[in-house]
Amino acid sequence: MRKVELGRTGVMVTEICLGTMTWGTQNSEAEGHAQIDLALDRGVNFIDTAEMYPVNPIGAETVGRTEEIIGTWFAKTGRRDEVVLATKVSGVGLKAVRDGAPITPTSIRMAIEGSLKRLQTEYIDLYQFHWPNRGSYHFRQNWGFNAQKQPSGAEIEADMIACLETLQALVDEGKIRHFGLSNESCWGTAQWLRLAEAGHGPRVAAIQNEYSMMCRLYDTDLAELGVHEGVTCLAYSPLAVGMLSGKYSGGAVPEGSRRSIVRELGGRSNARAFEIADHYVALAREHGLDPVTMAIAWVIGRPFPVVPIVGATSVAQLEKSLDAAGVVLSEVVKTGIERLHHAHPMPF
Repeated sequence: MRKVELGRTGVMVTEICLGTMTWGTQNSEAEGHAQIDLALDRGVNFIDTAEMYPVNPIGAETVGRTEEIIGTWFAKTGRRDEVVLATKVSGVGLKAVRDGAPITPTSIRMAIEGSLKRLQTEYIDLYQFHWPNRGSYHFRQNWGFNAQKQPSGAEIEADMIACLETLQALVDEGKIRHFGLSNESCWGTAQWLRLAEAGHGPRVAAIQNEYSMMCRLYDTDLAELGVHEGVTCLAYSPLAVGMLSGKYSGGAVPEGSRRSIVRELGGRSNARAFEIADHYVALAREHGLDPVTMAIAWVIGRPFPVVPIVGATSVAQLEKSLDAAGVVLSEVVKTGIERLHHAHPMPF
């Protein structure tokens, strides 16, 4: 499997990253281990998780369970050195983790020690802030920006500097190697980069934001930043939470699927979105492609640094996503995707 550089770190990761957020609710420990085995057998060397996982649903009783499953796989196999491991610290508002406390030097320290213990490792390759303290336009909020409700620029900068200095200390201690963001804006990422250049801490290597044929907010300012600043997009939900697989066509709700547990799919579920997804599914089938493979291959082929994070609830599902490695879509297919995008923008 082809490898690409993660940001400007010199770390080479595979063009597909294995996502893990269902392990511990929708998937058992054995199933999680089987997915890691398959992914590594297929050449993947990059795994992403988070302290708050699993999701579907998120609960105080399940927080950390996914990291524990990865940790037992490391302990069982001894293959930690074959994996570039990414995890995330949860932020303000999530009551299930530290009662919704913001990301601070104290909470970073607490979170990293917990993750290291659960993951049964001495270091994390990429440590990410799951969402910014000041808020985010992600999660289908499209952030009705109100300057009067924002912290001042000076307060935001002081907060960022304190966190960067803590991260640098953790790098110096060997507990983390690189720093990433998630659910961030272009302005926010630029501030983190500016402060790192000023010597306050590690440089942003990656930003994990939602990105798929049906969610293309990244295509504008952030794509430009990624190219010129060397920041890799780690694209989550590249299948639009399963819509682009075709499994929800005709109103279907397969047993055990995300929609069977979280009916609204995190605010993405609406009649228009399912109809639009079916257009993409039909395009794939018209050209003899599996819809999953087409959707993942399209993300891999975007003209900016990007690695899709693929999740699955079975090894059979995972196989279809991994089949996208090395696939180059024809110009006819890419033109068809662009026509659908222009006809049906912003489905959710």
